[in-house]
Amino acid sequence: MKRQPLFIVIGITLISLVAASCAPAVTPASSAPTQIPPTPIVIEVTSTPVPVPTATLAPTPVASVPAGVLAQKGKLLICTDFPYPPQEFFDDNGNPQGLDVEIGTEIANRLGLQVQFVNSMFDTIIEAVTSGKCDIIISAQNITPDRNKQVSLIPYFQAGQSFVAQKGNPQNISGPMDLCGKSAAAESGTTEADYLQGTGTYATTGGMTQACTKAGKAPITVVLAEKDTDALQQLQTGKVAVYFADSPVAAYYTVQNPTEFQLVGQVLSPAVEGISVPCAQSDCTNAPLTPVGQAVKAALDSMMQDGTYTKILAKWNLTNGAVSP
Repeated sequence: MKRQPLFIVIGITLISLVAASCAPAVTPASSAPTQIPPTPIVIEVTSTPVPVPTATLAPTPVASVPAGVLAQKGKLLICTDFPYPPQEFFDDNGNPQGLDVEIGTEIANRLGLQVQFVNSMFDTIIEAVTSGKCDIIISAQNITPDRNKQVSLIPYFQAGQSFVAQKGNPQNISGPMDLCGKSAAAESGTTEADYLQGTGTYATTGGMTQACTKAGKAPITVVLAEKDTDALQQLQTGKVAVYFADSPVAAYYTVQNPTEFQLVGQVLSPAVEGISVPCAQSDCTNAPLTPVGQAVKAALDSMMQDGTYTKILAKWNLTNGAVSP
């Protein structure tokens, strides 16, 4: 996997670019999210080219990208938030690995471009792509109305959300309402963070904190981290009742750490994830794909049609997350 975090040891070496910092003590009675101080991280870390064992270079590009529209000539720069295994992480040699990495690399191959990954904070990753730091985003982004206003989104995978507790489930969490009066950690800027706080997509319908107070129960103490590994660390050190993440990521950590973590409750809110592409309009909701977006979609469609897409998903045991062209 990747370089080992200071505080999280999970079987094979998990990615970390952090010098971990501990969060403030959790206050169960407060509904305001606790922000974990950011750990030192290089916002743009690139590696190119990336070897992809299951990907096959197309004999000729399936589509072309007009000259001058890419951030760097001859390259496809992909913003990705590392670490988020099994979708993106680094191996022992610092090479990007994972489902999103292999899909992104294969797309670049089929466009006749060299791939380069730009490591970005998830809560500012859309700003990174719209400001030209990269050409597209492939980083386990759920397709939501709010995100679709900012970028065009091309469906490529689907996943739900899962809670992870310490082994033995010491706080007896069997469902979302069991978190009332307790604490939960998630990466900032994610759908999981919105679900816990009642923000973003859940701003009008309300999230778990609002559900708890409406039921006459204490709100959830939400602990937000700038990196997913920092959120997991909060659980690993016993500072929160659960860690909340996309189901493939949650399952990956429990499989790698069976004596330390376990999944609790049911998989929630299955959602489609998308590849983000700037649309060059103020509202991307109904905007047509740009030439870059059209080329990326053509490459992805060709992968789905010739079976390469299915092979990549199968390698990571994620075939149940497949979507159709």
